[in-house]
Amino acid sequence: MSVVIRLARAGTKKRPVYHVVVADSRFPRDGRFIERLGHFNPLMAKDNEARLKLDMEKVKAWLAKGAQPSDRVARFLDAAGVKKRDARQNPIKAVPRKERKAQAEAAAKG
Repeated sequence: MSVVIRLARAGTKKRPVYHVVVADSRFPRDGRFIERLGHFNPLMAKDNEARLKLDMEKVKAWLAKGAQPSDRVARFLDAAGVKKRDARQNPIKAVPRKERKAQAEAAAKG
């Protein structure tokens, strides 16, 4: 059984609020969960302290038990200094085509 720390959507239409929950990875996003660890309100200003509330003791306990955070939760934990997040690699397709073509020609010449 794989346990994940992820966001579960709550709130009303076009006014999302997310609960940070620990759940079995097989359960649906907004379905059954094991424990609620906090909440996240993306509509608040980024500098507002009430935007993200987490019980760090519970988070650390679940990480020690082997729970894997989702990408967004990993960003929160990295900002809080709890768990370091690995840098993501952007694919080469993110570069505009003209630049990719120029890079390929330069690589072929040199």
